[in-house]
Amino acid sequence: MAIIGRIRNMRYLLVGITGLALLTFILTGLFDKIGSSVDRGTLGTIDGNEVDTAVYYSKLRQFEMSDRQQFQQQQKEYTDRDQEQSADKAWSAAVDEIILKGEYEALGLAVSEKEFTSFLYGEEGFTLLPEIQQAFTDPATGQFNASQLEKYIQDQEKSTDPNAIEGWKRTKEAIRTQRMQEKYFQYLGQGAYVTKLEAKNEYLAKNESKSVSFVMGAYRDITDDQMKISDKEVRAFYEKNKEKPKYQVMAGRDVKYFDVTIVPSKSDSNAFNKEMTAIKKAFAASTNDSLFILEKSELPRMYASGHMMTFRPEGDPKARQGMTYPAAMDTVFKTATVGQIVGPYNDNGTTRIAKVMDFNSNVMKVRHILISAQKGDTKKIASAKKLADSLVKVVNASNFEEFVKKYSEDPGSKDKGGVYEDFMDYEMVTPFSDFAKSKPVGTIGVVQTDFGFHIMEVLDRKSDARFPVLAVVQKTLLPTEQTKMDLKDKAYNLLSKIDRELSKKQDVTDKIILFDTIARREGYYSRPARMFDEAPKVQGFTTKMAAQSILELAYNDEAEVGDLCSAPIQDDNRLIIAIVSSIREKGVPALVDTYERMRTDALNEKKANYILKKMGSVTNLEALAKKLKTEVKQAEVTFASPSIQGGGYEPELVGALFSGKIKDKMSSKASVGQSGVYVFRVNKTVKAPAAKNYDAEKMQMLSQIKGSIANASRQALQKKLNVMDNRALLEAGIIR
Repeated sequence: MAIIGRIRNMRYLLVGITGLALLTFILTGLFDKIGSSVDRGTLGTIDGNEVDTAVYYSKLRQFEMSDRQQFQQQQKEYTDRDQEQSADKAWSAAVDEIILKGEYEALGLAVSEKEFTSFLYGEEGFTLLPEIQQAFTDPATGQFNASQLEKYIQDQEKSTDPNAIEGWKRTKEAIRTQRMQEKYFQYLGQGAYVTKLEAKNEYLAKNESKSVSFVMGAYRDITDDQMKISDKEVRAFYEKNKEKPKYQVMAGRDVKYFDVTIVPSKSDSNAFNKEMTAIKKAFAASTNDSLFILEKSELPRMYASGHMMTFRPEGDPKARQGMTYPAAMDTVFKTATVGQIVGPYNDNGTTRIAKVMDFNSNVMKVRHILISAQKGDTKKIASAKKLADSLVKVVNASNFEEFVKKYSEDPGSKDKGGVYEDFMDYEMVTPFSDFAKSKPVGTIGVVQTDFGFHIMEVLDRKSDARFPVLAVVQKTLLPTEQTKMDLKDKAYNLLSKIDRELSKKQDVTDKIILFDTIARREGYYSRPARMFDEAPKVQGFTTKMAAQSILELAYNDEAEVGDLCSAPIQDDNRLIIAIVSSIREKGVPALVDTYERMRTDALNEKKANYILKKMGSVTNLEALAKKLKTEVKQAEVTFASPSIQGGGYEPELVGALFSGKIKDKMSSKASVGQSGVYVFRVNKTVKAPAAKNYDAEKMQMLSQIKGSIANASRQALQKKLNVMDNRALLEAGIIR
């Protein structure tokens, strides 16, 4: 929905539109169109027309800025993957703006000035947008102040600042577009309708049930050793079934790949273990632990005086990242003695050796009222001290929480009555911690820190706490340069071997089968990377360079099925060997595009025929179970949920049970399903209770339809207009 975001000091305004994923910043100079020249190729096309690069890059900058700010507020790192997600949101926003604009024009939709104003102020039946309400809420009353919004708008209208003028213009356009979007989808919603018959059928599907007994000959019970299928049989099955709708494919390309992982060798491990044994011995004898860790550890920071290096067991909600030990070693550490060496032990992929320096038993609980006064603000400090000194005279245990609500300026504890519990001395600033650990429980007093003045009450101290203070040497077992070279040689040799073997095959399907076979024979598992022409993108790779190499292999101008990568593709700590396994045209698949699926289905068909033959004409469940060496199972089924407990997902078979052809106490003929061959006996049909009407079902179905209209219509428009996203290809240097 269109939103006006939070305003600080009424100096800038953030407008976001999530429905169209439009974000607009004003009064900061961020509304300048960010053009981007592309040397070659296009970002994408809509109905054959190039997507406006200025529109996309403008939105990209806006989303990146907004997301970065959000990550900063959450104290999270904004990674390359997050940047890609920002780009995807920007693309969706640009596409939405273009395709929906055409819809508005075709329908003659417009937003009048009166409608715009009513939408903005939440009048004339419009609901006030939450972010507008939040931004212009009077702190004194907690109510929306329309006059503040009006004044802000007047200031923008009168402004002579070019950036402010342009920003406000774009803000109005964004809000107007948001209202247009709502209007458009509301119109579409007016066409949604559920008939009485549809509602009745929905009611019956959910409320009528059948109690059945069945015997199942499951495909999974027949192993590959018991039944094999030849390549000739797969090809015959393909020719017979390739035209069926369920096998139709979308245009795109596949790459199959496996990876040679760069891991330490046995020799590397032996050398590492010897090194850690020597470090342990030297660590025990060390008289300068700080210097020792600086010289020997990957993380020199794993030493500090005092209690800063207090460790907690992994999983402890109060544990700091990196300052944990395995939960299984909790007893070892808590029963250790000062000076004892613990380890080497594995800690999330690294190896650590710890020296116990001390034990921290200062686990405390306090509550406080913060009167803010930042360090250096002399005037504020004086007034805060005066207020704190006056309050401490009247605050007591019974009214403390009331004073917290009224005076405390600490957002982290105000809603919890000012309470901080189960914290250690190192977690708070020194004066705060010193008061908490030295004053008797029940003491109330004033403490000054860099944040201001704290009126504190000591509530509790745990006497049985015992957390180790550790000095830690950390090292990670990594492959040596020689091991890396050996593995690279292995990958190159394996690639050459595959190339030689594939060159002996002419049929592309045979090439792909052979690639899988060689990978499996060498101890690797090949898997597909599937791409679709409408928006080629590769998942499952750590580095962007590796993903782009896969795209280039699949989408270069001369790409053909059976093409191997020219060299192993480095992806962080693995070497990828890849082959183009499919270039799909929309519609009927080529055999190579669907070989594995056809093989599975052909094998299941063969198994079904085997089971049918074994069943013969027997329909008595008890006799059949004995014949198949299985059991008679029971299930309750409804038409609305076509899964059979103890069987599988079988919509066609469940539909047959409710067709009326199988009466109560009757047994069915053997029926081939997705998971096996079944014979059913309907024990009892429970009719749905009579209903006065089906209004509830009708309303629920209508709500679901209307709730999906926006997304469904977007997808339909994109399909109709053949939206093509070339961004990943363009970034990889591929022109389409």
